[in-house]
Amino acid sequence: MASQTTSKRQLTLMPYHVHEIYPSKQGEGMHSGTPCVFCRFRGCNLWSGVEKDRQRAICRWCDTQFVGAYGPRGGTFASSESLARTLLDCWHHHPYRPQTAHTPNARPFIILTGGEPSLQLDAALIHSLHKHHCHIAIETNGTRPITLPIDWICVSPKAHTTIAQKKGHELKVVMPQHTITRHTLSMMAQWDFQHFFIQPLDAPAQTRHIAHAMALCATQPPWRLSVQSHKWQHIP
Repeated sequence: MASQTTSKRQLTLMPYHVHEIYPSKQGEGMHSGTPCVFCRFRGCNLWSGVEKDRQRAICRWCDTQFVGAYGPRGGTFASSESLARTLLDCWHHHPYRPQTAHTPNARPFIILTGGEPSLQLDAALIHSLHKHHCHIAIETNGTRPITLPIDWICVSPKAHTTIAQKKGHELKVVMPQHTITRHTLSMMAQWDFQHFFIQPLDAPAQTRHIAHAMALCATQPPWRLSVQSHKWQHIP
């Protein structure tokens, strides 16, 4: 009994290093257009986040900031409950959130992202969020297995990595990526996911990337097109 108490205390008091927390609408994939709160954790196992290291990184095209000065509501949280309450406060002040309990998606929709959120995610945080009736989603690169009871798992594989998480709700592949070919996509389509998306890489040649992604979707079911709608809607 003593060892179980100690283990629970250690989990609860684990510090969480969060770059930023902000209200938005999901702009990608299956939940595109859904009001949510993003919790962006610091740290990634595929890139340091420091620009000078980009060319040596496994993932070189990341467009998110997860190092440097803390963003809105970011910081070090000493407990799962303190982080959960900050996320809930952000949800309750969300400009787009549903206003009544009978509105679809009225539960707080929390998206855990990064960086790579699985580096810090633990059972204590999931318990705290579920205790407050949150719907929890994770956006992960899939290199680490997800064993926690998360409501929505979105895996976005990166080239030159070994994918440990081949089961979830949504598989979202950014294209083009070196070494990810039509054959690779056919193999990925056999993984245990409900929804499959190809997302054009946001880069100077994006028009060409969109055309390429559309062609892949047209010839390789079950893949569908996902675009970063929040960017052209100017939603953070």
